[in-house]
Amino acid sequence: MIPLFYDLHIHSCLSPCGDDDMTPANLVGMAAVKGLDVIALTDHNSCANCPAAIYHGKKYGVTVIPGMELTTAEEVHVVCLFPSLDRALEFDRLVSGRLLPVPNREDIFGKQQVMDEQDEVIGTKGHLLINATTISFDEAFLLAERSGGLAYPAHVDKSSTSVLSNLGFVPPESTFTCAEFHDFKNLHRIRREHPYFENCNVICCSDAHYLEDIHEPDYQLFARSRNLPDILDSLCR
Repeated sequence: MIPLFYDLHIHSCLSPCGDDDMTPANLVGMAAVKGLDVIALTDHNSCANCPAAIYHGKKYGVTVIPGMELTTAEEVHVVCLFPSLDRALEFDRLVSGRLLPVPNREDIFGKQQVMDEQDEVIGTKGHLLINATTISFDEAFLLAERSGGLAYPAHVDKSSTSVLSNLGFVPPESTFTCAEFHDFKNLHRIRREHPYFENCNVICCSDAHYLEDIHEPDYQLFARSRNLPDILDSLCR
């Protein structure tokens, strides 16, 4: 097993709430400067900037996991990570067909920019990506698994768009074995109030929308290798 410094929840300029400076090259470069080994690009309801991020990850020596922050029908955020770009883009097509068709207004919500490997804008997304999908919280985990991926609830300790803030409890039929915290200071309280998390592998990620918010090398996971399937497997334990 090897130790890997990580931040598995980062947004690019594709997310309307992401800063314009969060281009694939910039965010991967910042992760490299900070000394991270592995990151995940998890834009809202889209994996469209993952190809460029993976390209830059190879240049900078940072392992980039293609992912997405899915918004469920209950407006709960769920992080979905995939063992290959092909599987991520497969899931992207599925989610795109189930995103509520509300047009984005850049003047209100921000730009939704798709970038190429040269960090040039090659397109935008027309539908508002921070909107909900018709995918339920329970269904999200099954659909990610069918695409070969791993899903877990995002920032369970946040006061909005988390499973606890929006549902008020962990659904009794839940099967997820990993959970993301925004701040580990809340870990013991959450576990005391919601014992389900006692048996979860827990990670702490930044949910960065600005370059400076990407985590320093403070948190490690342990995997058999830097290959994506091995990293995802380490999160499932």
